[in-house]
Amino acid sequence: MCETGHTVDLRRAVLARNDDSARGLRAALAARGTAAVNLLSSPGSGKTALLEAELGLARRRGIPVAALTADLATENDALRLARSGAPVKQVLTDGLCHLEARMLAGHLDGWLPEDCRLLFVENVGNLVCPASYDLGETLRVVLASVTEGEDKPLKYPTAFGLANLVLVTKTDIAAAVGFDEATFLANVQRVNPGVEVVRTSARSGEGIGALLERASGLLDGAVPHRPVMAAAGHAGHVHDGHAHAHEGHVHDGHTDDGHAYDGHGHGTPAGHQHAAPEVP
Repeated sequence: MCETGHTVDLRRAVLARNDDSARGLRAALAARGTAAVNLLSSPGSGKTALLEAELGLARRRGIPVAALTADLATENDALRLARSGAPVKQVLTDGLCHLEARMLAGHLDGWLPEDCRLLFVENVGNLVCPASYDLGETLRVVLASVTEGEDKPLKYPTAFGLANLVLVTKTDIAAAVGFDEATFLANVQRVNPGVEVVRTSARSGEGIGALLERASGLLDGAVPHRPVMAAAGHAGHVHDGHAHAHEGHVHDGHTDDGHAYDGHGHGTPAGHQHAAPEVP
C-alpha cells in the first residue's frame, strides 16, 4: 500500500523529534563523562549472555558501568544482567518494537549512577525499527549469531550499515551449524566497508572483553568507525556524525516505568538512584 504524504510527513516529524532528543542526551552524557553503547540484534542472538559477561569483566576491572535492557515483556534479561553486580534497569516497552531517545532519557533520569562511565543499552530484539532511532549513543554495535545465516547483513543493510562495530556471537557452535564465516564477512563489508568484526562466544570466552575494550576506548578519546552510509547520509540524514535510516514503522507511544535492580536481582524504586542527565 502506498503511503500518503501525511503519513510520510508524520514519520519524518517523529524521527526529527527523536534526533533532537538524541542530540541533547548525547551532549548531557558527554558532559558527565558517560559514553552510551547501543546494542542491536535479532532475538536469540546471545546479546544478553555476552553483555552479562562484559559487565562482569568491567566490574572486576573497576570500571563503573550500568545497563538498561528493553523488552516487550518480562524482566528476565534484567535479572540475568544483575548477576554481574552492575546496576541494571529493565524497560518494558508495552508493545513498542524499539527504544527512542526521549524514552531512554526519561528512564535514565534519577536512576543512572553518578559515577557511571559506560552505559550499555540492550535494545529490543529487532533489526528493523531500532536501526532508525539514534539513542544518543557514542557507539552502535550490531550482533549476529552464527545460526542466523551469512546473508543477514544483506537482509538488514541499515542495521549493519550504520554499525560502528559488528560482533559475531555463539562462535563455539559455528562448525556444527556450518557457518560460512568468509561469506558473512564479505557481506558485512559490502554494506559497511572497513567496519571491525569480532568473533565472540559467551560460552567459550572467545572475544569476551573486546566490547568493553572498544567502549572504554571512547572514554580515552578514541574515535569510533564511521560507516560510509553515515558519511553519505544514506537512506536518512546525518546529525552529529550519526546517520539515521528512516525505515520500518514509527510508533509514538510510551513505556512503563520499568524496574531498577541493585545488582543482586532485587527490584528497587528507580527514583532512589543518583541523578542522570535531564530529559532534553
